[in-house]
Amino acid sequence: MLTASASLAPATAAAQGGAAPGTPALRLMRAGDVDTVPLRDAGVRIAYGRDSLQFGELRLPAGASNSNRAPIAIIIHGGCWYSPYASIRNSAPLADALAQSGVATWNVEYRRYNNPGGGWTGTFRDVADGADYVRTLAALYPIDTARIVLAGHSAGGQLALWLASRRSLDRTSPLFGGTPMPVRGVVSVGGIADLREFYGRERNTCGNPAVESLLGGIPDSVPARLRDASPIERLPLGVPSVHIAGDRDFIAPIAVREAYVTAATARGDKARVVTIVGDGHFEAMTPYKAAGRAVIDAIRGLLDLPPSTP
Repeated sequence: MLTASASLAPATAAAQGGAAPGTPALRLMRAGDVDTVPLRDAGVRIAYGRDSLQFGELRLPAGASNSNRAPIAIIIHGGCWYSPYASIRNSAPLADALAQSGVATWNVEYRRYNNPGGGWTGTFRDVADGADYVRTLAALYPIDTARIVLAGHSAGGQLALWLASRRSLDRTSPLFGGTPMPVRGVVSVGGIADLREFYGRERNTCGNPAVESLLGGIPDSVPARLRDASPIERLPLGVPSVHIAGDRDFIAPIAVREAYVTAATARGDKARVVTIVGDGHFEAMTPYKAAGRAVIDAIRGLLDLPPSTP
């Protein structure tokens, strides 16, 4: 069931995946569950840089050709910017399902803050270089660079929203650089859109010093970095954004997503919240779940394609 918005339920045992006495427990999906979703197409692994983590997986839909170039979604996985939590495999089911639905996908791996060269500024430079590499891919494969959408899950949602904003970075910013391509919009899947707000919850969600490790300092100590990196500080994007999560997602709760959308629309952006009743954080990356189907349809909608067939 989809709703345009909903009130954030209290974080009771039932809301966290428990149940009332005498009823069976319904466990929400975890990252490891998504990693086991079977893939129909493993994709083609292609390096966009020299580091072992600077690569992506390209998947093309059937029928793509030089006379019928496919739109493309650039996908960025989450994991609290910390490599033990998630990898490119966590976003592969979404990338695979999109390719099966007619959208090419470039599923990007990148260095996290605990990897040599990651954090500030390497994590940002990696996703930027990975996104820019679509130009090179389009010279070799039937990809339509006039129809690009960005999508990211959790921490990857932060990076996807940041990618959409980086063309407006000040030239003095250490994150400035590259040659950003125009995009049709961004789908933030349980995305972290406000780094300052998330800093106050990171220990209860990521369980580690995620934001300060990404930025190289707590938000108040590095205000310039926060302005350059936090999506809510980068408004307006200038392109539409869709913010999707389940009503049982407490990493990207409805109140936080609505706050971002309110700020975005106040700055002239088109932005909306989609909430899926009964789903959590990782259902939205699982194509056979209602939340996962909503993500696919949001990406297709930004590309002016009709909804997918379940």
